[in-house]
Parts: sequence; C-alpha cells; structure tokens
Amino acid sequence: MQRQRFIIRTIGVAAAVALAATACGPQKSESAGSTPSAPSSPTAGATPEASPTTDNKPGEASPSPSASASASPSASPSPTVKQIMANGDDTDQVRELQARLRQLKLMSVAPTGFYGSKTTAAVKSFQSKNALTATGSVDEATWKKIQSASKKPTADELRPPTVNEVDAPDPRCMEGRVMCISKESRTLAWMIDGKVVSTMDVRFGSENTPTREGVFKVDRKEKEWTSTLYHTSMPYSMFFSGGQAVHYSADFAARGYAGASHGCVNVRDKGKLSSLFGQVNVGDKVVVYW
Repeated sequence: MQRQRFIIRTIGVAAAVALAATACGPQKSESAGSTPSAPSSPTAGATPEASPTTDNKPGEASPSPSASASASPSASPSPTVKQIMANGDDTDQVRELQARLRQLKLMSVAPTGFYGSKTTAAVKSFQSKNALTATGSVDEATWKKIQSASKKPTADELRPPTVNEVDAPDPRCMEGRVMCISKESRTLAWMIDGKVVSTMDVRFGSENTPTREGVFKVDRKEKEWTSTLYHTSMPYSMFFSGGQAVHYSADFAARGYAGASHGCVNVRDKGKLSSLFGQVNVGDKVVVYW
C-alpha cells in the first residue's frame, strides 16, 4: 500500500513538471533539445524573427538570409573594406547620408539619423546603380560617390519641418490665406494664394471624438488656453469649429501618434506653431480634408 502511494505521488510530480514546461510560451520547442548551436553564439536563439533587414544589429548588412548565429565578427563582404556607416548606427553623419539619398529620390522619409532597414535598402539601390558592391553599408567608395552625386544638405533638408510628407493641397486651399490640413498625410500647410509658406505634423481626434472635416474660418485665437472640458493646456489655440482648434500639444510632442486629441488638431512643433500663430488672422480659412 505504501509502495502504491509512493508511485502515485511520483506520477503526480512528473505530471506537474510536464504541465509547467508547457507554460514556457516564448521558448521554441527545439531550443530545449538542441545543444550543438548554443555554444556558437549567445544570441543564436534569442530572437527567432531576427533577419538581415532588422534594425537592431549594427553592421549586419549582408542581404543573404544565411547569415545566422555563427556569423563572423565582421559583416562586411570583404575584410579589407572599412565601413563608414552601417545598419544600427545613429549619428549626424547618417542624417546627412539620408538627406543626400532623399535628394537622389532613393528615400522618401525625412532624415532621422538612425541607420535602419530603409536606409540600408536605399544604399543598396544606389550601389547597384553605380557599379558598387551592394552591401547596404557605406564604405569610403560609396560615400564619395553619394557626395559627388548630391549637394551638401541644407538645415531644412537635415531636419525638415515635418516628418510626414505633405499631401497635395485640396483645391479649396488654393485661394487666400488658408490652414490646409490633410488627414491623409497628417500635415498642416499654411498657404497664401496657393503657395505653401510653412508645414508641420499634426494629429487628430480619435474615433469617439473625431476632428470635423470641411471648410471653416478662424473665429478666435488664444495664446494661452486651458480646455474647460478636459482641463488640459492648449497653447497657441486657433479655434475654427466650436471647441475644436489648432493648438500645441505636449502629449503629441512626447508620445507622437501613440495618442490622439479630443477633436482638436494637435501640433508637436511649438516653435513652428508659435510662428504660425503670429501670422494667422481671425477670419482666415481652415480646410480639413482627406
């Protein structure tokens, strides 16, 4: 009888261990029994989805999926070629590279200074078109070619007023003084007689508190304002539709598009909006469109 209880207890413990093992969700089943690859690299099984196009491995520029856990210390196709910039770098030189690639129509996004998958793809494209080895990393030969094919970026090219590309203006924005606000590109373009004077990124209301679309006029301006409904600060408010206004949002500046407004048009560049606030007059047109 005692032996029977011991056997039952042993079986119960084994079952509990088996159950606990199935709770290790993030681990892949083959990693527990596959020991030969473990000593080769401490990161070999850390990220199953890691690939040569990810942005978290500086210098990993090879386009071949076969570059894996046993990759050599140098990702360069040739040990004699010194890389100046590569995937994962975050420098002002990378920002200049991106601005030059944008001049060459190889990048559409604004420079960020971070060398990620989009920069890698743009460099590869340039290298392929210019009889260079398409590594995706920038060596001295590639950098000299890019410099000779482009001009030194201006301050606005290095740090554009918007991260988002400005949409084509709505036809209703082409006359007079207009804040032309595109929900498609999430930008505000200040326009006078069809000419874009300045642009900035904007954010809109959520599904429950949407920003109204249509043609409006600025009916009042408040340099300092606090929402009477939500008790939040709304500097440089330009009201155009009831309680909805174009205004600076510290939350937008901090969190970006992870949040939303309560219906207003949020701006995250306080300096740009301060300048716009000084130019816009009560009565100027506001167009909000898709």
